[in-house]
Amino acid sequence: MEKEKQYSSPYEFKGKIPLKQAIPLGLQHVLAMFVGNLTPLLVIMSACSAIGGADDFAAIQVSLLQNAMLVAGIVTLIQLFSIGPIGGQVPIIMGTSSGFIGVFSSIANVMGGGVIAYGAMMGASIIGGLFETVLGAFLKPLRRFFPAIVTGTVVLSIGLSLISVGVGSFGGGSSANDYGSIENLLVGLIVTIIILVLKHGAKGMASSSCILIGIICGYIICAIMGLCLETTAVNADGVEYTKAWVLNWNKVADASWFAVPKILPVKPVFDLRAILPVSIMFIVTAVETVGDISGCVEGGLGREATDKELSGGVMCDGMGSAFAALFGVLPNTSFSQNVGLVTMTKIVNRTALGCGAVFLILCGLCPKLSAIVSIMPQSVLGGAAIIMFSSIVLSGIQLITKDPMTSRNMTIVSVALGLGYGLGANSTVLAGLPSYVTLIFGGSGIVPAALVAIILNILLPKDKKPATEQ
Repeated sequence: MEKEKQYSSPYEFKGKIPLKQAIPLGLQHVLAMFVGNLTPLLVIMSACSAIGGADDFAAIQVSLLQNAMLVAGIVTLIQLFSIGPIGGQVPIIMGTSSGFIGVFSSIANVMGGGVIAYGAMMGASIIGGLFETVLGAFLKPLRRFFPAIVTGTVVLSIGLSLISVGVGSFGGGSSANDYGSIENLLVGLIVTIIILVLKHGAKGMASSSCILIGIICGYIICAIMGLCLETTAVNADGVEYTKAWVLNWNKVADASWFAVPKILPVKPVFDLRAILPVSIMFIVTAVETVGDISGCVEGGLGREATDKELSGGVMCDGMGSAFAALFGVLPNTSFSQNVGLVTMTKIVNRTALGCGAVFLILCGLCPKLSAIVSIMPQSVLGGAAIIMFSSIVLSGIQLITKDPMTSRNMTIVSVALGLGYGLGANSTVLAGLPSYVTLIFGGSGIVPAALVAIILNILLPKDKKPATEQ
């Protein structure tokens, strides 16, 4: 007689693993994406309130941040287990996309900021999300436009764009007054060393949970530093500030234990000035998601993603983004940071990732839990991020080199990264062009690199097969 519970390895996608093993493995993913999941919301709310309606945003900020965690958890579960055709059943963590920051910032300027402009972003996200869902449903006939050379280039550009983010966190956060200080660099370095030692020097759970253990050690180190070192300093303008590595336990104490999420905290506004550029971004997001899923499946499962996985994953992106807008949250898409974690640890079990998703939902219901994670110093996160993000680069290289590096393939990769990624990384070169061009191509190397790779793959003649293969 078969056992009722069939346990499997954390390196297998389907099957159960014990909760004592699944919970810490899932927490790794939450810690890797927590700050990144909230940052886009903070940036866009700041952009809207700076122009007008600061008081209105102050009243709803806590609700929006709370909803961001709840939505990320729910959409992740749909991606892992699927509802009908929606969800790719792939080891992907979903979260608030930072790819829309450039477009939404421009919309805030065009529409005068305030809650009205934010509502227009939510309306555009609903329309754009439904559009991406339809695109995902018809992804199979479009798959020929996304061979390994294209998706590999996209994954590579994702990794390259994230490395600078990881290094910025390593130094304490680029906006910190003590950015690049010895304390911040030392904390980041120690966390990195702990992760490497555990990953390659330990076995079992210690090795599998190396990211989580490294981050917990980072908390402990910062707590000890707070007892031994000065926690404040004075900047060049004579203003006193708290150092970036200091743990703000007051934020945890002030947070409530339970709060009910609010639906429609911001009323959606449907305005073409927002809908058109956001819809274009959703096309690019679909390509990025194809790249994320391809990189995750290649790096974690050692094979190429199937049509069903890619289609379901993109549809989950679209529906998840429309669902997020109902809670006042920016589009929810596949999180590249967690792709790096999967490719590094090879932990792909959906029970473990599902535990992480449940924790995200609990954070959305319990602000005190989310506060504990939100006080994580950037240097602690950076110590783990530089390893994870570099793993994404290697996944992209693996995809690119699955096929022979012919003259055609070398041209696609070099031009896409050189021209496409170069334009995205140096968007000021586009200053003389219409504003919508900067909206689409500026601020991120992922968008132009993806489009250039797709176009070149279509236009360049295919390599002729050797006579022996004909």
